[in-house]
Amino acid sequence: MAKDILLPHLICLTGLLLERAEHGRRDRYLSSCADIGELERRMRACEIDV
Repeated sequence: MAKDILLPHLICLTGLLLERAEHGRRDRYLSSCADIGELERRMRACEIDV
């Protein structure tokens, strides 16, 4: 019975952690741009990847 409650909760938490990690990775990638043109290109590339 406890497995039926715990497993969905763990799956949900794992998904949240992976989503946060991906957002952090994108933030670091975008913040390392040298100029606004590069930022715009990277933002478009991120939108396409989604």
